[in-house]
Amino acid sequence: MRELKGLKEIFNNYDTFIIDLWGVMHNGIMLNPKAIEAIENLKKNSKKIVFLSNAPRPSSNVVNFLLKIKMDKKYLSNVMTSGEAAMHAINQKKFGKTFYHLGPARDVQIFEKVKDNKTEIDKCDFILCTGLFDEHEDNLEYYKKLLRDHVSKKLICTNPDLTVHRGKVEELCAGSVAKVFEQLGGKVIYFGKPYEEVYKICFKENEKVLAIGDNLRTDIKGANNLNFDCIYISEGVHRDEYKDDSELENLLKKYNVKANFYQKKLKW
Repeated sequence: MRELKGLKEIFNNYDTFIIDLWGVMHNGIMLNPKAIEAIENLKKNSKKIVFLSNAPRPSSNVVNFLLKIKMDKKYLSNVMTSGEAAMHAINQKKFGKTFYHLGPARDVQIFEKVKDNKTEIDKCDFILCTGLFDEHEDNLEYYKKLLRDHVSKKLICTNPDLTVHRGKVEELCAGSVAKVFEQLGGKVIYFGKPYEEVYKICFKENEKVLAIGDNLRTDIKGANNLNFDCIYISEGVHRDEYKDDSELENLLKKYNVKANFYQKKLKW
């Protein structure tokens, strides 16, 4: 794995750039100007840019958020979320009809078309997990108690990420609840990175793809699963797990992944 001074060193080798959002393009609060400069240059060179996010909500919501933090609309023609992929499956009743929503009220758009099928946990066909309840956002013990009598049902996880940094604060994601459910003996169906299905929506077979992301479990693992080259952004979600660049190879070994290149932050 070699350090990349800038994306311009290698961009010509690829047609399509599958780029993570949170941790690469923004930190949950503001955009990363250097990353914006990088995609501006990709666009100038007629490269295809796909933003692929493990956000547990429809793609349109993520686009609205990006516009709100001042990303230019011209970059946003290809945005795909794990929530969008899950929403299509839920609308087709792939896991049954009735569901219990485990997650914050702000994620309701994901089941907008089937909202009348929302019910209590005792009565549901499946559990739809988009995150943690606002009032229990850092207490995984609560979810252990809530879920332990319901492991015969499937849990649909719309965001496989375990944690994310909003600014400097670490927050738990739906993947942490899914992990609890698996530890209890339940079966989880995941939508999003690193699972193959979500990538196939993003590119055609003959495209030469480069993936860029900060999460070793999802972005980099997903690239490895599909045999894409990838850039690991080291100042993202795993930034507290190593002291300096000499430890990065060991960090990747710990997560059993490989990356071709790394940058502290995405830049041109």
